[in-house]
Amino acid sequence: MVQAPSKPITLEEFLQLPETKPASEYINGNIIQKPMPKGRHSRLQGKLCATINQVAEDNKIAYAFPELRCTFGGRSIIPDIAVFQWERIPFTADGDVPDNFDLAPDWTIEILSPDQRPNKVLGNILHCLEHG
Repeated sequence: MVQAPSKPITLEEFLQLPETKPASEYINGNIIQKPMPKGRHSRLQGKLCATINQVAEDNKIAYAFPELRCTFGGRSIIPDIAVFQWERIPFTADGDVPDNFDLAPDWTIEILSPDQRPNKVLGNILHCLEHG
């Protein structure tokens, strides 16, 4: 669902808005709300994250984040799963994972839901590829 604001807003203004449920993304100047994940989608997302993290986390290879907002290249998107190589995770000075990720994931996984448009999902994947 595209939400048309009364006047166009910038990415910076979008990031100041309260989060929505389901989450909204900022793509090409538009605010687009993601569809609410359903049971099979959520289960697959959880299993994929758990499997990736079981293999990659202890050895500090990578980490898979579910529904993580990633802001880069003029967009703010929320892939179903964003995987970052360990050395690219922008840990805080205290060694914690930060709240904001202003970089493209190394690997983005989208689980296509029946109510999602494939072109929108593919557009986000291509955007990630264009930005590393």
